[in-house]
Amino acid sequence: MAQMKEMYKKIIGDSFPETITISFGEQTLVYKKRTWQIKNEQTGEIEVRGLRYGENPDQQAALYELVNGNLVLGECKYIEPGNGLVSSITEEDMIQAGKHPGKINLTDIDNSLNVLKFLMKKPATVIVKHNNPCGVAYGESLEDAFTKAFRADRIAAFGGCVALNRPVDKATAEAISQQYFEVVCAPSFEEGSVDILAKRKNLRIIQISRIDKLEQYWDMRFVDFKSLIDGGLIIQQSPINKIRSKEDLMPAECEYKGKIYKIKRLPDEREYEDIIFGWAVEQGVTSNSVLYVKNGVTVGIGTGEQDRVGVAEIAVYKAYTKYADIVCFDTYGIPYKQLELEVMKGQRDPADKEAIDQKVKEDKAGLPGSVMVSDAFFPFRDGVDVGIRQGVSAIVHPGGSIRDWESIEACNEADPPVAMVFTGQRAFKH
Repeated sequence: MAQMKEMYKKIIGDSFPETITISFGEQTLVYKKRTWQIKNEQTGEIEVRGLRYGENPDQQAALYELVNGNLVLGECKYIEPGNGLVSSITEEDMIQAGKHPGKINLTDIDNSLNVLKFLMKKPATVIVKHNNPCGVAYGESLEDAFTKAFRADRIAAFGGCVALNRPVDKATAEAISQQYFEVVCAPSFEEGSVDILAKRKNLRIIQISRIDKLEQYWDMRFVDFKSLIDGGLIIQQSPINKIRSKEDLMPAECEYKGKIYKIKRLPDEREYEDIIFGWAVEQGVTSNSVLYVKNGVTVGIGTGEQDRVGVAEIAVYKAYTKYADIVCFDTYGIPYKQLELEVMKGQRDPADKEAIDQKVKEDKAGLPGSVMVSDAFFPFRDGVDVGIRQGVSAIVHPGGSIRDWESIEACNEADPPVAMVFTGQRAFKH
């Protein structure tokens, strides 16, 4: 085990080439490997470092930046050089290298920006863990957005990546510094905020100045590569989120066996805002996924399940467990799991746990009035029924199932009726 611990501390280096050239017929893209000159805190010497390591400490990894080539295929013009975000981080941007970033740190930042680019109109925070959002929120201020995102899933946020869309002020820095994170990323840091964050010596503090221009990346496509175990490649266009306003959404309606089924109620303004917010978050969630959002904050995120009703139930379960944890922490200053353990060992009155459980049950984990978001259509009404039983007030999904009529009827049968709209596009992410 001592040897395993040492592996996490080392930078293993890599044997990948300085440049990679990819040809698409007669068009060529050139990528340059990124390295940084970092001062070794122990020896004081300047070292040239690439990525710390890959997904695991025994995997070599390298970061490459697109430096040349303007790819046009069909009618699609792909992103051009000079638009680097994560791939353009410099020594100056790496305000505090911490333990020096590895592949996971940078891909977590990248996916947080993939969500944040749709949420630029107000102060927002995205917290990512294992390349999936665990807490996303708008706020009246940046500190408020961070606090809401963190409280959405205090458990998973531990050791995660925090991305913010506004300059970090002292108040936000203080709030972040009270918790353990691996990475904090923002467009800039106001005077005094870095000193606060830097008290966490292993924290990677990274500035990406183009974050303030993130919305420009909304419609920029890039080439998405998937490597196969046989050395082959699958290449696809990156997806585009087409939902910018409520006008881009369609009232749920379909025809089945000659009968037209229409949704009784359309979303109100608050629900439309949460639908657009939730669909933006969905762009960064691994499929198969369902999430619940309320008032610009994620309530429960279900991801990676093989069936849709299952992932709807997982999202509910996560909402309940996260809600129990934050209520317990607010009440007793300890995690819910610690409370459970202390009750089991006879170190705490069981009534303490019963009080938390009763509140969570009464509040239904904050799910009533939330919006249910699904990255693909519901093949049966059972998935929709999961959300309706928890009190969701509106549902959004792509539509297109042969049984859309069942889902529409489920919403119309609810008391009060539940609103439903279609996006007309799927949001799978594998």
